[in-house]
Amino acid sequence: MVGGIKYEHTHRLIAWSVGVMTIAIAIWTWLVERRAWMKRLAFAALGTVILQGILGGITVLKFLPPWFPTAHAMVGQTFFCIAVTIALFSGQRWIEEHPPVAFDTLRPSLIALTQLSVLALYVQLFLGGMFRHHGMSWWPHVVNACAVAVILTWTAVRALSQYSEIREVRRPATLMLSLMVAQLCLGFAALSRA
Repeated sequence: MVGGIKYEHTHRLIAWSVGVMTIAIAIWTWLVERRAWMKRLAFAALGTVILQGILGGITVLKFLPPWFPTAHAMVGQTFFCIAVTIALFSGQRWIEEHPPVAFDTLRPSLIALTQLSVLALYVQLFLGGMFRHHGMSWWPHVVNACAVAVILTWTAVRALSQYSEIREVRRPATLMLSLMVAQLCLGFAALSRA
């Protein structure tokens, strides 16, 4: 095996094993889980891993334009988020504990800000993928990174200022800020080397 073939083959083997494990999780969830939304989440994971495999296979065989491998990457990251969510919601703490109830009276609401954050991150994934696969210049990705940083900071500050006493809100908000700073540092380091 020469060139990148060994790495691509390893990528396919890992993807195959992830697919098999996702099938097992979907079946197990369907048989054991009582929460209907968890069953839907497990089958969403199965659907995204299948879609990612199809997009990846077509990309390798057909050498399609940059938006195709970008879609492959975006679906892959969506699958990863769903898998992490399943792991979180399957944990003993999530099932047994009853977190405190809090009401959000501010506008925009924290839920609206988190939805805006997810949308901004998906746009960033698309722009980053297009840049990575030579489908567009670097500057849209960098400009949107600034917008993402503002939106995520706004969301985290709102969460920390309004719900600092609720661990289930405080910890993810703090983690989000930390990961955003780390990602910005990695992005600036990558741009400075380009």
